[in-house]
Amino acid sequence: MSAWATVLLAAVLGYALKLAGYLAPPSLVEGPRRSRVITLLPVALLAGLLVVQTAGGADTLTLDARLPAVVVAVALFALRVNFLLVVLAAAATAAGLRALGWAG
Repeated sequence: MSAWATVLLAAVLGYALKLAGYLAPPSLVEGPRRSRVITLLPVALLAGLLVVQTAGGADTLTLDARLPAVVVAVALFALRVNFLLVVLAAAATAAGLRALGWAG
């Protein structure tokens, strides 16, 4: 299958999934427990993605300059620093550690 066919298939499947969400009956998402789970699901998925992209290697745990950069970003977010400054500080942290020879 060509790359374009894969991209188009993924787009069609994504659209179909979104349409299925609109067509779901309200009884499927009503209720306090279901509502809480549905609200927290994106946060859990993004947290998992962050961990995999930060410390996930091919077969082992990879600890390199990305981990301190994420720690800096989390600390700055906790201090409610502007998003652009958080990104720049995290990038500078990773770049600085890599320049010092810490590649992981």
